[in-house]
Formats: sequence, C-alpha cells, structure tokens
Amino acid sequence: MYALTTATSKLARCRKRIRGVAGGTSAGKTISIEQLLIDDAQSDTSPTLTSIVSESFPHLKRGAMRDFKSIMQDHGYWKDAQWNATDCVYTLETGSKIEFFSADQPSKVRGPRRDRLFVNEGNNIPWETWDQLLVRTKEYAWVDWNPTNEFWFYEQILNKRDDVDFVTLTYLDNEALDKSIVADIEAHKNNKNWWRVYGEGLLGEVEGRIYKDWAIVDEVPHTARLVRRGLDFGYSQDPAAIVDVYYHDGGYILDEQLYQKGMGNQALAEFVQNLNSPQTLIIADSAEPKSIDEIKMHGINILPATKGPGSITQRISFVQEQRISMTKRSINLIREYRNYLWKTDRDGHILTIPEDGNDHALDALGYALQSLNVKTDIKVYKPEAMLRRKYRR
Repeated sequence: MYALTTATSKLARCRKRIRGVAGGTSAGKTISIEQLLIDDAQSDTSPTLTSIVSESFPHLKRGAMRDFKSIMQDHGYWKDAQWNATDCVYTLETGSKIEFFSADQPSKVRGPRRDRLFVNEGNNIPWETWDQLLVRTKEYAWVDWNPTNEFWFYEQILNKRDDVDFVTLTYLDNEALDKSIVADIEAHKNNKNWWRVYGEGLLGEVEGRIYKDWAIVDEVPHTARLVRRGLDFGYSQDPAAIVDVYYHDGGYILDEQLYQKGMGNQALAEFVQNLNSPQTLIIADSAEPKSIDEIKMHGINILPATKGPGSITQRISFVQEQRISMTKRSINLIREYRNYLWKTDRDGHILTIPEDGNDHALDALGYALQSLNVKTDIKVYKPEAMLRRKYRR
C-alpha cells in the first residue's frame, strides 16, 4: 500500500521552482515525488504536461514508470485505456498528461515545453541535459539522488539560486518499509562511508568503491563474441542473476539477462534454453553443486566456478584489470557496480573484504570472467578456443 509517509509530508511543503531531494536507500524519494505529481495533475483546472525522466529507458521502465503504475493501481486510479504504451504517456481525467522518457533521447530533451518535471537520479545525467530540460519547464522541477558525491546540483544550483528547496530524506522517513528491510539497512552501521550516504542520506564521497570507470553502451555490437555466461543462484531472499560476457576489441561487454527471485532450477534451465546461443558455457556458483547437476540434466552446458582461499579477492582483482562495458538495459548490474564497496572497520579504515548483499550480478559476471583467466588453474577452460568461435546475438 502506497500510504502517505513522513517523506511525502516533508516534500509536500516544497514550493520553490527547483526541488532537490537527496536521500539514503529506501527513503521513499521517487514514490513520494510521484504521488505529489499525480495529486497536482488530478487537481488541474486546465490540462498540463508532466515529464518524468531518468538516464535510460530500461532504468525508467523498471523504476519510476513501474512505481507510477503501482501507485495508480493501488489507489484505484489506473485505467488501461488512458495509457499510451507506445509514447509512454498517461492521460488523467482532467486532461493532464504524465509522460516518461529517457535522458539519452536528444529529441525529447530538446523537445516541446512542459509544465512540471521530475528527473530521477539526477546525479547520473549530465548538467547540459538537466539545463535543457529545466529551461523548457514552466512551473517547477523535482530532482532526486543518492548523495554519493557532489555533482551539478551542489556545484551549479545549491546556494547559488534563491528559488531552490533542498530536502534530505532517510529510511526513517519511510514508515512503509518492511521491518526486514530496515534491519538490512541498519546492519551496515559499522561501515561509516556507506552509512553516511545510504543510511543518513548525507553528502559524502563513497570511498572504497571496488569497480570504477566501466562504460555504459547502448547495446552489444554485432561484431562482439559471446564467450561465457555467469550464473549466481538465488531463490526467496536473493535474486538469481545471469550475465552474458562478450569479448570485443580487447575488452568485455556485459549484458544482464536475468535478475529475479523465485527461480527454481527447472525454471532457470528453461530460461537459458530460450536465450540466444543456449549452449554457451555457463559458470555458476560452486556452492550449489546439486543445482548445477539438476540444470545440467536439462542439457545445459554448465560448470562450477573455482573457489578457494582468497578466490573472491583474486576474482575481483582479475575483473579490475579488464576493460569493461555494460549495456544500458543491465540496470541491476549498473546499480550493483555503482554501490559495490569494500567493508570498513569501526574507524573507517577500508578492508579488503567486499560488502555482502549487493553483488548478485557482479558475482555472476565474476565467475564467468575468472574462467577466462589464463592464469586460473583449471584445465577444462580454454578461453583461446572460445574466442575463436564466432557467436552472434
């Protein structure tokens, strides 16, 4: 149930043209902003246009767009006939429209004017994109983000204009959270860097990021060769993750295929059978040999990852050495990449132990990439032969 929360009440008091919302994880930023936008659109006496924007369409579709539909359905407002799935526009009974598009669509960014704007996770879009959107917005503009580091809002807007509201939210402002999620968040209190940003919602430079400088690409080039699949098992608590690894021009391109809870072994096998190049070698978490055997019985080409003392840091070290790109549709992988940290001790010193729980897709790609390491002491893996084979998407 999308009930009103402290987060919603705090944001409802914003009245200025630019409304910036920094917040920790699960603070209810996006849902609260969308609830207020829906309320304004339903109260219009003449039709308006609201634009909701984020960095890519896959991110938008699985984030703000899905939240919008859930809010509308939960309150009994949603009507299929009023949703234009082609243009991603919902028309309310007042005649007001709420549209969704991504920041990587230049024609949309520089397109017609609007009345209201919401840029979701604004720290992931360029200043120029925000500026183009804002100058075409008549009434007001929301922007939200996790305050991992300074970006254009702090550099160009905050304390430089007098038409800015700035609100910080935390998980404590979101009373709708399950107790289990609250417990998971508070389990990170000993990691000072993580806690400052994601627990307290305060600006910080998240130190100890494990992976950096990965690129995001539109899609896998036709000339890339599919050389491995990585699989990390999950079920009720954690998602199963499958990541395809392509070799291209001296580097690797990662393409997320699956990130879903509740997938049993038969369902996983059937999912793989329906992928392109279903006989591509899968490297899976060796902690579940029974699952590997059951999937193999369905004719899937699957082997366990190599593990041992220090294997996690070795795998991370090998991945760090590679030139990596990710497809923009790999939104869970991108999220994990941006938030994968080394643990810290109580004094904030960085340890060479990765944080658990935000690494399902990263583990999957790690298993796959590590199997391509010619230094790995596994005779069965022959990356040179795999790279000579021609794969197509």
